Amino acid sequence: MFVGRLVGIYTTREAAKPLEPHTEVRAIEGAGLESDRYATGSGTYSDRVGPHREVTLIEREVIASVNGESGVELGEHESRRNLVTEGVPLLHLEGRTFRIGEVVLRGIKSCPPCAHLEQLTRPGVRAALMNRGGLRAEVVQGGMLRIGDEIAAMTG
Repeated sequence: MFVGRLVGIYTTREAAKPLEPHTEVRAIEGAGLESDRYATGSGTYSDRVGPHREVTLIEREVIASVNGESGVELGEHESRRNLVTEGVPLLHLEGRTFRIGEVVLRGIKSCPPCAHLEQLTRPGVRAALMNRGGLRAEVVQGGMLRIGDEIAAMTG
């Protein structure tokens, strides 16, 4: 088992705009993160509705690896993922329920990098994140997410 931490929170109100950092944000059941583009239906892929659009997560370790190995520099906010984790094997949470502080999420599926991500960043980002682009999750129980919150898989 693992215990990790939430180390980054990012949202943006509009499609294709830079993500902005937060120290806390409210997670809303059935919607996602308060004021985020996908919670308000204004994201680039908002027409592809479903719980897989509510929250996206990526591992800080992946960003560090990309920056160290691929020759492509990528800031955590540039990953276009909402939540950055540390010490969490995200793909092991696919199909599982987990807690971040007071919020309960369910991992839905992996979040592979897309051509749109590369268009908004730089060439090579898509290849650098292939097979490690993060996790899509739905909000099962809402509440406040805060930098430093503990992340742990739930049993049962």
